[in-house]
Amino acid sequence: MFKTLFSRMLVTYLALTLLLLTLLGVTLGGMFRNQYIDEKESELRREAAEINAAVCEKYVDPEKRGVAKSQFEAIVRQYDALLQLYFNDDVLGKVTLMDAESADKWAPIAEMDMTEQAKAIVESGAESVSAGDYASVSGVPMMTLKRPIVDAAGDTIGAMFLHVDMSRTNASVRQVYMDVLLSALIAVIFAFLAVSYTANRMTRPVTEMNNAVKRFSRGEFEARVAVSGTDEVSQLGESFNEMADEINALEQSRRSFVANVSHELRSPLTSMRGFLEAMQDGTIPAAEQGKYLSVVIGECKRMTGMVNDLLDLARIESGMYELKIAPFDVNELVIRTLLTFEARVNARRIEVVMDFENERTVVEGDSAQIAQVIRNLVDNAVKFSPEGGRLTLGIRASKGRAAVSVGDEGEGIRPEDLPYVFDRFFKGEKAHTPAGSSTGLGLSIVKRIVEQHGEEIGVASEPGRGTCFTFTLKLHEQQSRARTSAQRR
Repeated sequence: MFKTLFSRMLVTYLALTLLLLTLLGVTLGGMFRNQYIDEKESELRREAAEINAAVCEKYVDPEKRGVAKSQFEAIVRQYDALLQLYFNDDVLGKVTLMDAESADKWAPIAEMDMTEQAKAIVESGAESVSAGDYASVSGVPMMTLKRPIVDAAGDTIGAMFLHVDMSRTNASVRQVYMDVLLSALIAVIFAFLAVSYTANRMTRPVTEMNNAVKRFSRGEFEARVAVSGTDEVSQLGESFNEMADEINALEQSRRSFVANVSHELRSPLTSMRGFLEAMQDGTIPAAEQGKYLSVVIGECKRMTGMVNDLLDLARIESGMYELKIAPFDVNELVIRTLLTFEARVNARRIEVVMDFENERTVVEGDSAQIAQVIRNLVDNAVKFSPEGGRLTLGIRASKGRAAVSVGDEGEGIRPEDLPYVFDRFFKGEKAHTPAGSSTGLGLSIVKRIVEQHGEEIGVASEPGRGTCFTFTLKLHEQQSRARTSAQRR
């Protein structure tokens, strides 16, 4: 029991609601009861004052005594009360008045001798209101007002006892408690429905996420969570779906990666094995074996390059490679990297255009990694440039960034292929180089290195007019200040 989030939330909220309603009910009931008691006490004190006035003005006068008794009888009938008057003067004696219909109820108290209590009231001169002093005698819930009778001269001439039946008042108080209890029960029912709906709405996405995770563990990567609303749980559901999309895309990429690697390795291995077996069994004459050995060595070099590229890519993506950030002149780095392609550029009679905005462009980054980026981009540009074509290297500085571009005049990239040029093993129909000359990993490595620097790389291409890759680097603070000062002048 209470093992699920839903049950715990439901019980917690209902217990809290019930506690609050109980406290509210008890508080309201107590307030109403106190109000009834206070009102009844005020009425008794007011009536006692009128009785005192009637005694002094009328009852002490034998001619007006009948009028006073009529007034006393009206009061006892109105309040269903018992009135007892004790006088110090034996002539006035004792007066006991009650409604005839309530005689049986008040008889046990009326028969009691209250003389001693009356004397105590006369001596103390204090007025008091109490509940339950004589309830055990009559068996009726009651309130009793005791006070001295004081004449106009300020002399105490006796004491009075006014007993009032509290049954109706108590019944009213009980009715208030019952109404509060009924309201609380109705509120609990509505609270149960509201809390059940709210708790279910809050926990349903969590339950669905749990089920989706279980499906993920079984390899069902299409599992998603139904999301509605904008609260925190809904946002968590949306984040889960986004994570699921990323994981699904990553899984698809992994499968594609494994398939591509398998294909890239299987083809040269099959070819190499065929050549070697043919040489072993004499199918290829000894005079021609040197030519085929060159092919096998070429395939080995390509496989070695691909494995090295895979290791570099894995190392960069895993975060194992720590960048050595330092200022360096990217102009010099581009020129130095280009010199390594001098033989290939000359062999294909490619014109090289270097369009540098500044004589020196000092940037911050890992020069070794950036050199690899430039090397891969220049290698692609040379590879895809036509015989006698043009290779353009440009560097521009703006807004604290240096933009490095490498462009060629090759056949370009089809628009539908542009979104995928940085994917691993992607090879568009742009390349018309000899088969097996590319692993399809160079641009992936370039993108990861640039992103690891916190920068961006983009590509612009138009079929038949060439391709240009551009990436950014952060300008060194000194270079940035110098550029700003130059612009101001």
